[in-house]
Amino acid sequence: MRAVREGFTLIELLVVIAIIAVLIALLLPAVQAAREAARRAACVNNLKQMGIALHNYHDEVLAFPPGYIAASRFIDGETDTAPGWSWASMILPALDQAPLYAALNVLLPVQALANTTGTSVLLSTYLCPSDSAATAPFTVYDGLGDPIAIVAPSSYAGGVGDDPSDVALGLNNNGIGRGLFFRDSAIRIAAITDGTSQTVMILERAWGVTEGTWTGAIAGGMVTRGPFNPTPISANPTYLAPCLVLAHCNQLNSNSDADSGLDDGSSFHPGGANILFADGSVHFIKSIPRSVVGINPNGTTQYTPASMIWQALGTRAGGEVVSADSY
Repeated sequence: MRAVREGFTLIELLVVIAIIAVLIALLLPAVQAAREAARRAACVNNLKQMGIALHNYHDEVLAFPPGYIAASRFIDGETDTAPGWSWASMILPALDQAPLYAALNVLLPVQALANTTGTSVLLSTYLCPSDSAATAPFTVYDGLGDPIAIVAPSSYAGGVGDDPSDVALGLNNNGIGRGLFFRDSAIRIAAITDGTSQTVMILERAWGVTEGTWTGAIAGGMVTRGPFNPTPISANPTYLAPCLVLAHCNQLNSNSDADSGLDDGSSFHPGGANILFADGSVHFIKSIPRSVVGINPNGTTQYTPASMIWQALGTRAGGEVVSADSY
């Protein structure tokens, strides 16, 4: 008598495959969530390192570094930013990057030929792991579309202040903002009367949304939309040179801003962004995709409540009272 060979039927095999597919579908979101949690933790660590470096700089110089260094008087916030070196370049020695800082000639403009090698170095501390597009040096163009520099990307920007603190023009066409970093700033802790725990220092600003750099405000350079910028292409798809290293507190993860959200914070973390405060703490702030809801009878801008709180956190001496449970 011939022995009967046992095995799976086609239906049984299809059932097993279907069960495996369902299990994968159930497990995949959990795996992705775990990976994002790890990326977010690494981003927090980046910001904490910057906080320590900024405070070490303050201990040595008795002030925080300038938002960017400009040797000439203010003219237009575009062509007058040289040499342009940023807060992020000033703290390189405190981030164990003393050899890189020594290789930069900070007396020359960022885009000077002598600085080409140094300004193209990718620094992991300035790159959020969730900002996956920031993988290589990129070209900065002037207003006519001509290339003027190749620099390394950054996922972070210094806080210049609230919405009236224009990133490039300042409050009164002078480049000065209400935050901690702006043109030739040198803010001391004693000047942060709102409290260091209530004042934004560094914002996440994803390179995939806004093509910023750690190097500086390159004279004549324009910041442009990143490859994953979610806002509709507007009449203002570029911004002036200081926006390469600075941002203000108005919106967060904008999806409709008329200026493409280039001067605001952003991230690829779901629901918000990591923010470094002046006391060295890092908080996750929920997204504020829009800020303006209308115009008041007196002609002033009417902001959303979330934007008002965010702007209050952006100022160093605005006198606002912000409770810790409101953000």
